[in-house]
Amino acid sequence: MAGVLIGATLWGLSGTAAQRLMQGYGVTPQWLVTTRMLVAGLLLLLAGRWLGVRDRLAPWRDGRSRRQLIAFALGGLLGVQYSYMAAIALGNAATATFLQYLGPAFVTVYEVLRWRRRPRPHEVAALVLAMGGTLLLATGGSLHRLAVPAGAVAWGLVSALTLAFYTVAGASLLQRWPPAVSVGWAMVVGGAAMAVLAPPWSVGGRAVAWDAAAAGLWAFVVLGGTLVAFTLYLASLRHLRPSQTSLLACMEPLAAAASATLWLGVPFTGPMAAGGAAVMAAVLLLATRHA
Repeated sequence: MAGVLIGATLWGLSGTAAQRLMQGYGVTPQWLVTTRMLVAGLLLLLAGRWLGVRDRLAPWRDGRSRRQLIAFALGGLLGVQYSYMAAIALGNAATATFLQYLGPAFVTVYEVLRWRRRPRPHEVAALVLAMGGTLLLATGGSLHRLAVPAGAVAWGLVSALTLAFYTVAGASLLQRWPPAVSVGWAMVVGGAAMAVLAPPWSVGGRAVAWDAAAAGLWAFVVLGGTLVAFTLYLASLRHLRPSQTSLLACMEPLAAAASATLWLGVPFTGPMAAGGAAVMAAVLLLATRHA
C-alpha cells in the first residue's frame, strides 16, 4: 500500500516539476515526452529483472501481442503522455491532472455503448459528478470566463480520452505479459515515435537557461516521477486488488494540486477545488463499485 501512495505522490509532483520546466525554462512538451519515455522505458525494462521478469522480448515474438503493443504505445501511452504535458504547458499541473482523471468516466461511457446496456445508477451518478467537476475546473465557478486557457482544457480532455483508450487497449496485453515489460516497451516505442518530431539531443523552444536546477527537475520527472513511480505501482499490483490501487492512486491529483499551489503559486480557487473533488468522487464511485 505504501508503494502505491509513494508512486502516486511522485506522479503528482512530477507534473508540477514538468510545469516548471516548460513554463520557466521553455522546454517543449514534445522534447520532454521524448526523453521521459525513452529513458524511463529503457530503465523500466532493466528494472524488470528486479520485478521477476525473465524474458523481456517475449511480446515481440507473438504477432497479436506485437500489434497490441504498438497500438498501446502509440494510441495509448504516447497519446496520454503528450496530451497531459500539453495541458500542463498551457495551463497548470493541478487542472491537467484532475482532467486526466476523467478517464474512468470515459471508459464507463465506452462500456455502456459497446455492450448496449443501460448505465447503472452509480455510473449515472459518477458521470454527473465528472461533468460537473469538469465545468467547475474549467470555469472556476463563473460561466462567463474560463479559469484556465481553452487549449489547456481541450488537451486535458484529450488526455482523459487517451487514458481511457490506454486502459481498454492495454487490458489484455497487461494480463498476458508482465506490466513492466508491456509498459517499458510501450514507453520505448512511443518515445522513439516522438523523437522523429523532437530529437532528444535538441531541447528546442526557448530553453536558453539550462542549469543545474533544470537538470534536477528533468531527472526528477524521468526518474522519480516515471521510473520509480511506475516500478512501485507495478510491484504493488502483486499485493493489492486493482480497485485498491485505483483508490490509493487518487493521491496523484492531490499532490499535483498542493505542489502547484504551494510551490509555483498557481491559483486554485474554492470552486476549482470543488470541481476536482467531484472528479475524484466519480473515480472513487466507479472504483469501489468494481471492487
